[in-house]
Amino acid sequence: MSFEDRIETLKTRHQSLEAEVKVETQRPHPDTVTLNKLKREKLRVKDEIARLSHA
Repeated sequence: MSFEDRIETLKTRHQSLEAEVKVETQRPHPDTVTLNKLKREKLRVKDEIARLSHA
C-alpha cells in the first residue's frame, strides 16, 4: 500500500469517526465514554494523516 493509499484510507476512517461522533451527540443521552473514545481515535487518525503527509 502506497503512502497515498494509506492517507486516503485514514481520511475515510476519519470521516467515518466524525459521522459516529455526530450520531452519538444527537442521542437523547449521549454516552460520554463512547464519545470520548471516538474523539480520541479521530484525533489519533488525524495526527497520523498529518505525520504521513509531511513524510
